[in-house]
Amino acid sequence: MKPKKDSLGYVVVFTFIVCVAFVLLLSVANQVTLPRVEANQNYASHYAVLAAFGLADSSTAKSEIEELYLSKVKELPARPISAASAYSAEIDGTPYLAVKITNPGLWGPITAILAADPPAERILGFEILEQQETPGLGGRIGEAWFTEQFKGEKVSAEGRVIVAQGTGKGDPDPENSRVDAVTGASRTSDFVQILVAKALAAVKEIGGSL
Repeated sequence: MKPKKDSLGYVVVFTFIVCVAFVLLLSVANQVTLPRVEANQNYASHYAVLAAFGLADSSTAKSEIEELYLSKVKELPARPISAASAYSAEIDGTPYLAVKITNPGLWGPITAILAADPPAERILGFEILEQQETPGLGGRIGEAWFTEQFKGEKVSAEGRVIVAQGTGKGDPDPENSRVDAVTGASRTSDFVQILVAKALAAVKEIGGSL
C-alpha cells in the first residue's frame, strides 16, 4: 500500500530524509574544503603579522608570504591573557614585538595585529584581521587609510593612542598620539581605541620580560 503524499506521516518521513541528505552533503563539503579554509586563514594571519611589522604589503606576492613569515617572524608564548598570540621580528637590527588581540566590537569581536617597540612607546604597524562592523561605516576600520595612521604613531604616557573624530581622511601627525576615527562610527572607533590600548599593554608586558 502506497503512503498518501498528503498524509502527515509521509511529510514527516520526506522532510527527515531531505534534512539528512543535506546534512550529509554539507558535512562532505566541509571536510573537502577544510584544508583550503585553514590554508587561507593561515595566509591571512601571516600576512597581517608581516604587514604590521612592515615586512609585507599589497605588492608582496602571495607565494612569498609563507617564506617571509618563516624566515623573519618568531612566534612567542603569549603571556598576557588578552593576547591570543605574540611574535617578534628583528628589523634593521632592532627588535620589535607584535600581538594578536581580539576584543569586542559593536556587532561582534574585532581581531587585530599590532606591532610596536618592546617598551610600547611607538607603534610600528596595525592591521585588522577580522571584524563584523557595519559595512560602509564601522567596517571601514579595515581600510588602509585608517590602519596606516598607526604606523610610527607615538604612544602617550598613559599607554594609548586616541581615536577621535577629525577630518575623516587620516591624521598625518605621528607625534600627537592620535588618529582620525571613522566618520559616523564613533562606537566602533571607541572599541578600536580600547583594543589598541590592550595590545600596547600586552607588548609592554612581553617586552619587559625579555
